[in-house]
Amino acid sequence: MAEPKSPDRCPQNNPSIVAELIGASKIFKTGGQEIVALHKTDLLLNRNELLLIVGPSGSGKTTLLSLLGCVLYPTEGCVCIQGVNTKDLNDRQLAKLRRSLIGFVFQNFNLISPLNSEENIMLPLLLNKLSKDAVREKVRRAQDLVGLTHRRKSLPKQLSGGEQQRVAIARALVSDPAIILCDEPTAALDAGSFETVMEELRHLADLGKSVAVVTHDPRLEKYADKIIFMKNGNVLEKKDGNGTP
Repeated sequence: MAEPKSPDRCPQNNPSIVAELIGASKIFKTGGQEIVALHKTDLLLNRNELLLIVGPSGSGKTTLLSLLGCVLYPTEGCVCIQGVNTKDLNDRQLAKLRRSLIGFVFQNFNLISPLNSEENIMLPLLLNKLSKDAVREKVRRAQDLVGLTHRRKSLPKQLSGGEQQRVAIARALVSDPAIILCDEPTAALDAGSFETVMEELRHLADLGKSVAVVTHDPRLEKYADKIIFMKNGNVLEKKDGNGTP
């Protein structure tokens, strides 16, 4: 197998490709040791696509997601977001890119308990200089997308696990990012809520978002357009999903 390339710059921007890893690796140094969290990897994330990243704990899937989310810089290779090499950006530029293009959904929801659903969804907009009317409209659209307008004044403790995760998805959507990255978004959910959340993520991909989901749960495979399997920091296999719940 050919060694993945490690370019100095990203390829010319292709509008169908939202994110691309080219020969990207991540090595952590601790003491005198080097730990390879991700070996050199090539990966495309396209519009209208739900990508599933599957593997056991410690396989490198969260590291891969963190590179796609511009939370980590690659040790080698390049991570390109809409044709921009993230290695060319300073911390301020990278934070702006994350804020405008990437939404994150986590396993444990990460909602702020004293705030109601509407206020939690509003949080990513507080750093943007928007009018109150513009903020309200963006929040309303995000709530509509996940079907939770009727719960906009509810506190997290008044919501089921599935409803809390849908609030978290709306919070990720409120800035209208191109990419939605999800780290084990269904792990804390019961079977009914699991299906609701995955149908929401599938719907977002169908609307044009690029959705990447880290999981160890094979039940999610039926929702994916593309699946990669990981072990020990390596992508072992890629296959097409069927993209239908």
